[in-house]
Amino acid sequence: MIIVTGGAGFIGSNIVKELNRRGRTDILIVDDLKDGQNYKNLRGLQFIDYQHKDDFMQSIENDDFDGTDIDAVFHEGACSDTMEYDVNFMMRVNYEYSKSLLHFCLQHRIPFLYASSASTYGSGKHGFREGDECEDALNPYAFSKLAFDRYVRQVMPEAKSQIVGLKYFNVYGPQEHHKGKMASIFYQLYNQINESGKVRLFKGWGDINGTPVKDGEQRRDFVYVKDVVNVNLWFWENKGKSGIYNCGTGQAHTYNEVAKAVIAAMGKGEISYREFPEVLKGKYQNYTEADTTKLLAAGYDEGFHEMGDAVKEYVEFLDNGGYFAYGK
Repeated sequence: MIIVTGGAGFIGSNIVKELNRRGRTDILIVDDLKDGQNYKNLRGLQFIDYQHKDDFMQSIENDDFDGTDIDAVFHEGACSDTMEYDVNFMMRVNYEYSKSLLHFCLQHRIPFLYASSASTYGSGKHGFREGDECEDALNPYAFSKLAFDRYVRQVMPEAKSQIVGLKYFNVYGPQEHHKGKMASIFYQLYNQINESGKVRLFKGWGDINGTPVKDGEQRRDFVYVKDVVNVNLWFWENKGKSGIYNCGTGQAHTYNEVAKAVIAAMGKGEISYREFPEVLKGKYQNYTEADTTKLLAAGYDEGFHEMGDAVKEYVEFLDNGGYFAYGK
C-alpha cells in the first residue's frame, strides 16, 4: 500500500494519478474534504481507501497499521494559505502533524517523502541553496515549513529509512481549482481572460538585487506539476539519497512572460496592471530561482517541461473540464 496525505489536493492528486498510470491503485488517500470542493479532485482517481486526516492520525496512534505493508508515504497535506496568520494553527497542522507522521515512518522504516516550500527562502536575498545560510520565513506558513525542515535535518543522520523533503517552487497545472486565491498565476490568468479578456498583473514594487522591479517583472521559478510528481517518484523508485532538495526548474520567468504564454495558448487576451497590494509589501517574493545543483548531483536527470509547452497542455486540460477522468 502507498499512503498519500493531501491526496485530494493539487500535488497529492497528481501523484495519485501518476501512480495509477503506473499500475498502482492500492493507495490510501488522507485529506480533509470540509471545503466542499476538493472532493472533485478524487473523482478521477483510483484508490483503495480514504481517511480523514484526524482519523488517520488516530489510526497511527492506535497502531492500526501494525503488520500492514506500506511501500511509501507521500506527505503532501498541509495548510498552504500564506495569508493565514494563526501561528499556533499552522504549527499544529504543518509541523506537529508532520513530526508524528515522520516518526511513524522511521519506526516502521517506510520511505517518507514530504512537501517543503521555496517560501523557506524568505525574500531570497541570500540565494536559493538548501541550507541555513539561505533560509528565512516571511509568514507563518513559511515558518511552519522551515521549522519542520530543520527538525528533519536533526533526525536524518540517525534514520534507517529514506527521508526526502522537496522545496517546491511555484507549481502550476491540473487539479488546482479548489485552491482559490492560492491557485497559480496560470490558473488565475486563464480565468481572467475568459471573464474580461484581460490579465491583471501587479505593478512594480520593491527590487531584485537592488534593481527596481518594473510592472509585471516579478520573477519566479514556475514548475509544472507533472515535473514535481516525476521528482517525487524518481526519488522513491530509484531509492534516491535522503535529503532536502529544491524542486524547481532553475530558470525564473517574469509574470509578463507567463501572461504572454497564457495569451498565446488561449489565442486571446491582453495585459493590464494594477497597484501592488499594501498587505503584501514586505511579505512577497519578487524573485525565486531554484539552485538545482544538489538535485542534479543526487542523480535526477529527467528534466523539466518548457513553460510554453506546459501552458498549452494545461490550457487544453482546463478547456476540457479541468479534472482528471476516471480510469484514463
